[in-house]
Amino acid sequence: MNSGPLLVNAAVPLLVLAVAWLTPSLTSPTLPFGVRIPAVRADSPVIAEQRKRYRRLVGTAGGALVALNVGLSATTHLVWPGVVPALILAVCLAAFRRARVAIAAAKRDEDWYHGLRQGVVTDTSLRTDPERFPHLWSIPALLIVAGTVVTGIVLYPSVPDRFAVHFNASGIPDGFATKSVGSVFFPVFVQAGVTATILMLSWFSFRARPELDPARPADSARRHRRFSMRAVISLLLLAACIDLSILAGAWPIWHAGQNLSPVLVLLPLLTGLAIVVGVALRTGQGGSRLPAADGGAPEEVNSGVVRRDDDQYWRGAGSLYVNRDDPSLFVQKRLGFGWTLNFGNPRAVLLLALILGLSLALPLIVR
Repeated sequence: MNSGPLLVNAAVPLLVLAVAWLTPSLTSPTLPFGVRIPAVRADSPVIAEQRKRYRRLVGTAGGALVALNVGLSATTHLVWPGVVPALILAVCLAAFRRARVAIAAAKRDEDWYHGLRQGVVTDTSLRTDPERFPHLWSIPALLIVAGTVVTGIVLYPSVPDRFAVHFNASGIPDGFATKSVGSVFFPVFVQAGVTATILMLSWFSFRARPELDPARPADSARRHRRFSMRAVISLLLLAACIDLSILAGAWPIWHAGQNLSPVLVLLPLLTGLAIVVGVALRTGQGGSRLPAADGGAPEEVNSGVVRRDDDQYWRGAGSLYVNRDDPSLFVQKRLGFGWTLNFGNPRAVLLLALILGLSLALPLIVR
């Protein structure tokens, strides 16, 4: 067995495992495992204990799955590029849910919000003087799509009447199609769809409702600006990396007789994901890992107000936000880095249905 499939079976699960293990470090101290708590309880022993148990379970079970997968890949022809990452995610979600339940129970039994003043705050400057969407960072993805279009046009005459469109885990062709504009340029259509989707979601997310801390509203508004900018830039760079991976996958399709290189296809994608993970670790969800003040400025005085306890709107182990009274399309995630849809908003559900519908319809449209 060549090294390409072995790299796929090792690198992808390892990246998923690393992200799963690091997930508790990305969120704010007042959102351990997606449970909203007052800041004075951030150092509670139950939280530290659940964090240790989560990482112990994810590290042990996930590490065993990765080792088993690599061992099978090295000694047999069994290649399951998507199965092991899915199993690792399942372990992560189960461990996350267990920790969430334990912390929520302690919060309820000990009445952590007793006597505290809850509130929400807004910063009008985020609307009157908003950050500009980083359009320039979308140029790499757009240039790669344009380059792929030009490459496809130049190579189209040399593409045989019947050519490979699918490859097995070793990079050997095992599926073929008849030459047509739709079949030859299918990778371009996928690139365009991925790029347009990420650009659209980035635009909406960039204008999403900020999660400001009423205890220190000015500081949290500053963090929100940096978080939004860095997160969107990382997504735009990820789009460019995905487009490069698609171009690498299209190359053997347009050149008869060439095998697919899993390494060349995988490397740009892994680079893009590494960029997102790196930004997440440096920034934290909502800017929670950023320093408290800039340039030696005095730290903001704590107002004594805590964030509203809104756990009731989060379902599915804290991963789904459902609030019919909230007009927002997107809100900040409680599990992971970035934003998620408000599934209580019909427009958000419609947007998701539109994206999924176009994704499923694309292979039929370009035939």
